[in-house]
Amino acid sequence: MRKLILKMSTSLNGFVAGPGGELDWMFTAPDGGSKAWQLARAWDASLHLMGRRTFEDMKGHWPTSDDTYAGPMNAIPKSYFSRHSGTERQPRELGRKGGAIESWDAAERLTGDLAAGVERLKAMDGKPIIAWGGAGFARSLVPTGLIDEYQFLVHPVALPKGLEVFSGLDKPLRLDLVALERFDSGIVAKTFRPI
Repeated sequence: MRKLILKMSTSLNGFVAGPGGELDWMFTAPDGGSKAWQLARAWDASLHLMGRRTFEDMKGHWPTSDDTYAGPMNAIPKSYFSRHSGTERQPRELGRKGGAIESWDAAERLTGDLAAGVERLKAMDGKPIIAWGGAGFARSLVPTGLIDEYQFLVHPVALPKGLEVFSGLDKPLRLDLVALERFDSGIVAKTFRPI
């Protein structure tokens, strides 16, 4: 059985994006330590799982990227959930880099009940599944109770407004802090597991 990890970057005050989905605030303080931490976790996955919008954005970016994250993002299989039936907007492809686009084209599109789909994916053998937010997808995933671990990169910035992950809970979600690492940029990696 595979473990499901939700990996997100957050502001100090718990926002995972600006009110319009802005993410620029999380790319202003890079450092080798936090990048290495993220890269190691991205490679330690047997599946990248995301919502449709995040999938489309990533498919439009990673196959042509020279960033070090492109390696695991392009090489590891992907699945994505969509509430829409029928044909979705295809992301703009600026160019194809080797066979990188093939792993994105081969991604499994899942519809229907989110919890049932996640349970099926978790039932397979292998390394962990990493779920990459968008806020909406993460907000839908949290109440299923199927997340085994939360990995948050907390950036040293407070946003005046933004999108949250836990705002849809109907009762408190108790978590145990199992790992904590601080990087030179002030970014702090926090790993939690449900109690």
